[in-house]
Amino acid sequence: MRDYKQETERRVAFLRDALRTSGASGFVYGNSGGKDSALVGVLCKMACDNTLGILMPCASARNFGEDLRDGLEVAEHYGIETVQVDLTPARDALLAEISKVAAPCDAAVRNAAPRLRMTTLYTVAQSRGSLVVGTGNRSEAYVGYFTKWGDGAYDLNPISDLTVTEIYEFLAYLDAPLCVRTKAPSAGLFDGQTDEGELGFTYAQLDRYLLTGEGEEAVIAAIERKHAASAHKRAPSLTFAGGN
Repeated sequence: MRDYKQETERRVAFLRDALRTSGASGFVYGNSGGKDSALVGVLCKMACDNTLGILMPCASARNFGEDLRDGLEVAEHYGIETVQVDLTPARDALLAEISKVAAPCDAAVRNAAPRLRMTTLYTVAQSRGSLVVGTGNRSEAYVGYFTKWGDGAYDLNPISDLTVTEIYEFLAYLDAPLCVRTKAPSAGLFDGQTDEGELGFTYAQLDRYLLTGEGEEAVIAAIERKHAASAHKRAPSLTFAGGN
């Protein structure tokens, strides 16, 4: 297990250094009511009082219920300034206009919310002179379980090297509210959705492979298929090099 006292100090220093070198005055992050955003919010608040969490429910009943309650509980527990922006009308209006020229596929519809959240975070952050802080972890990144130009877009990320297992250990060390430490992880993209249900394997299986290289052959094969298929999400955008 990591030394989470030391990990806290190192990550807070990382965040403070980012403010110093960028000239920004604070942090803005998306408060989803989940484990990752809880840890990011705590670290940002430790690094800078000027930390704003934005709750951005969109269409899903879970967004407006359990996730909203849990996000507010974490924010209150750590004294993090929090606001709410309902993205449902914006998403509905966007999809209605797009539907006039093309029929959005199911995946595109689901990914509209994370991309609207990214737009919201950057609009607020730029208006406040702040940096957008990402909330993705190592486990999700490896299998591409994030939305390109959605939650995959940010200025800096203080937890990108941590597996889901380590996220939970870190939250336990920080004595975070149980609501974010015991709920089934979910991106909340649609009602009834869970991360592990979509992935087809558990985070425990994924993290065992990432941390030790061990696991059942079929599980490892499934993990590596998702890793290969999502390579484009982790790679820089293609650009033409030119030259003579």
